Amino acid sequence: MRLAAAAAAAAIRPTAALLFPPHRRTASLRRSSLPLARPRRNSSTAETRPKPNESSAARRRRARDSPEGLLKAKLDICSRDNDLPTALTLYEAAISPDSLIPLSVGHYNCLLYLCANAASSSPDAAHRGFDIFSRMEADGVHPNEATLTIVARLAAARRDPAMAFSIVRRMATAGTAPHLRSYGPALFAYCDAGDADGATEVEAHMDTSGVVPEEPELAALLRVNSARGRPDQVYRLLHRARVLLRQVTDATAQLLESWFASHAASEAGLHHWDATKVKEGLRNGGGGWHGQGWLGKGQWSVGRSEMDKDGTCQRCGEKLVCIDIDPSETRSFADSVAQIAINRDANFIKFQKWLECHGPFDAVIDAANVGLYNRNSFSFYEVNRVVNGIQRITKSKKLPLIILHKNRVNGGPAKLPQNQKLLESWQRAGALYATPPGSNDDWYWLYAAVIYQSLLVTNDEMRDHLFQLLGTSFFPRWKEKHQVRLIFSGRGWNFHLPPPYSIVIQESEEGSWHVPTTNGDDIEKPRQWICVTRKIPEKSSQALARAVG
Repeated sequence: MRLAAAAAAAAIRPTAALLFPPHRRTASLRRSSLPLARPRRNSSTAETRPKPNESSAARRRRARDSPEGLLKAKLDICSRDNDLPTALTLYEAAISPDSLIPLSVGHYNCLLYLCANAASSSPDAAHRGFDIFSRMEADGVHPNEATLTIVARLAAARRDPAMAFSIVRRMATAGTAPHLRSYGPALFAYCDAGDADGATEVEAHMDTSGVVPEEPELAALLRVNSARGRPDQVYRLLHRARVLLRQVTDATAQLLESWFASHAASEAGLHHWDATKVKEGLRNGGGGWHGQGWLGKGQWSVGRSEMDKDGTCQRCGEKLVCIDIDPSETRSFADSVAQIAINRDANFIKFQKWLECHGPFDAVIDAANVGLYNRNSFSFYEVNRVVNGIQRITKSKKLPLIILHKNRVNGGPAKLPQNQKLLESWQRAGALYATPPGSNDDWYWLYAAVIYQSLLVTNDEMRDHLFQLLGTSFFPRWKEKHQVRLIFSGRGWNFHLPPPYSIVIQESEEGSWHVPTTNGDDIEKPRQWICVTRKIPEKSSQALARAVG
C-alpha cells in the first residue's frame, strides 16, 4: 500500500520528475561524477577565470570581490541570521536577465538551507526550495551531498518520507556517499508518520551503505516500533543500542521505561524457553546478554536504581557481569593505534623499541594531564604523588610508565633541583619516556596502556579528533576497563578505578534488563540505571535449574 501511495504522490509532484527522471541516460551519469545534474553552463565570468602568473592570494581576493563572491558573502550573512526573505531577494536579483550572476553549488546550498529551515512552519518555503533546486539542475550545477541532504529535508518537511528516502537512494546509486545526516530526514519522517516498516527500510539501507546510527536515530526507531507494538523489533533495537551506545540519555531511558510499562511488552515473551541456548548465548557473547528473545511473560516491574561498588543492583539484587574482551580485538586495536601514530610521527617506532626493552608496565600515567590538574603551572610534585599512589595499587608495585613531553622534561619547572632529582630517579628506573618535539603524547600513553593491558591514569575523556580516527566500538569498552580517573580533595588524590562490572545494557539469564544512563563527566555522582524485572513462571525456573544441574 505504501508503494502505491508513493507512486500516486510522485505523479502530482513536478519536482519529483525533475529529481528522478524516469529514463535518465546512463551515459550522462557516467559523464558526471555527481548525480542529478547536466553539464554546467556559464560556470565562470571574466572576473573569476584564472589569469596567467597570478598568485593564489590575488586569485582569492579577486574571487572574493567578484559579483559571485559578493553575493556569496551576503548569502552567508543571511544564513547566519536565518534571513530567508533577504536571501530570496538576492536570488531573484541574481537570476534576473538584467544582472545575471552565475550561481555555484555554494550559492544554491545557502538558499536551500534557509528554505529547509523555514519549511517546517511554512509550506511556501518548501515550495520555493524545490523551485530553486529545479533552477539549479536546469543550470547544470552539480549538487553535492550537502545539497541533496537539504533537498531530503525539504521533502521531509512536506511530510513525504518516500521522496526523502528516494533522494538518498539515488545519491548512493550515483556514487555520492550518503552521510548519517543524509538519512535523517527520511528516517525521522517515517518515524513521525508512524511508519515502522518504512523506517526499518531506511535503517537497512544505512547498514548497506556502512552508515552507523547514533542515539537520536535508534531512539526514533525504538519509539515508532514501541508505539506500533512490535516487540521483536524493540528487542533487536535494544541489543543494537547495547552495542552502539552502551549507555543512554535520560530521554531514551524514559522511552524504554514507557515500552516496558506497555501492554505489548507484557504480552511479549515465552513461558518456556531452551535454558541451554540461553547459557550458550551468554557464554558466546562474553556475558551480559544472550540474544534469545524476551524471556517470561507478564507485567514488567520498572524502576530506577544504582549499583554498589561490586555491581549489585540496589533494587533487585542482581549482580551485573564484567563482559569479556577478546584478546584478538585488543591486539588489532593496538595495531591500529600504532599504524595511525606511525603515519603521523616517525619517532613512534623508537618508542615501540623502547617499550620492548623496558616493559611491561601495570599502569601508564598521562603526566601532562595530571601535572596540570586544576592549575595553570605544571606540578612535578603532584605527578609524583599520583605515581606513588598508583604504584601502591598495582599488583607488581613497579613504577608506572610516565609519559611526558620532552619540553616539560627539559624546561620550566623541570630545571628546579628537586624536580631534576625526581626526573633522574624515574629515568634510572626506566619509567620515564619523553616524547620528542612535534609528537602527540596521547598516542604514546594510549598505545602503551593497550599493549600491556595496563591501567591508564588520566582524566582525558579522549573525545577529540585523534581518538575519533580510531573509529571502533572497541575503544569505549577498553577505556571502561582500564581508565583510572582522578579527583583531588583536601586529603589528597582519590583514584576512581575501573568498576568490576561493565557499564553497558545487560540482559540476564532470567530475562531481566539493566540499562545504564549517561552521567556526563561527573565521576562522583552515582549513575542511574533502569532496572526491569518480571517473575519467572515456576516451570521455567525449574527448567533453568535442571539445565544448571
